[in-house]
Amino acid sequence: MIPIKDAREIVKMREACQAASRILERISGLIRPGISTGEVDQAAADYMVEEQCKSAFLGYRGFPGHICISVNEEVVHGIGGSRRVQYGDIVKLDVGVIKDGWVGDTATTVPAGAIDAKLQRLLQVAESSLALAITHAIAGRRLGDLCAAIEDEVVANGYSVVREFVGHGVGRSLHEEPQVPNYGRRGSGPKLKAGMTLAIEPMVNLGGSGVRTLSDKWTVVTNDNKPSAHFEHTVLITQGEPEILTWRAGNLAH
Repeated sequence: MIPIKDAREIVKMREACQAASRILERISGLIRPGISTGEVDQAAADYMVEEQCKSAFLGYRGFPGHICISVNEEVVHGIGGSRRVQYGDIVKLDVGVIKDGWVGDTATTVPAGAIDAKLQRLLQVAESSLALAITHAIAGRRLGDLCAAIEDEVVANGYSVVREFVGHGVGRSLHEEPQVPNYGRRGSGPKLKAGMTLAIEPMVNLGGSGVRTLSDKWTVVTNDNKPSAHFEHTVLITQGEPEILTWRAGNLAH
């Protein structure tokens, strides 16, 4: 069963999602050559205290970080540590928080200084695929329409989507029904209904779609070691236009 949130619960979801967005915006501003991924993780932890929330990731199935921070060929689930960001890197930041029992989940990819034109285009296509998917997050549509929109946009631009890791429902728990793949068949899947909240998160590879998990049992990297981009919003299905609960100024996906 896909949870449907009532009006009071949606207010709580907005609060959690906006806390996650503010934290993501602040740590995005820290990304620069020379900073360590561990410093970024600690800053996120400090900001969570200020926002009176806690990490939805820390301790989840044993995950050791407050956020996920993944660099270049790392796709998702990277762990903050001693690695230092280099000029020209792309850094994926994924923030999940729990506030008053509700989860907000959002992610972006940040360049460290000027980046190669092909990387800039990868980021643009990944974020535009998210924006396009959100236009399908409308009551009465099928989930497969939303998922297919991501893959169609990505493949049309010469990239590939990660298939092993997917978006998801979110609310009381970090991962709720339904799964939201970045691929699909139009007209398939459950019908979207007002009150559903979905974490939509394209993971887009410059090269092939294949990925593997490193020996830390968390960090996912591309098989061909080519860069990957990741963007995510938590979106509320309404009776009208979709509401981006994790909206931030400067997003393409608004």
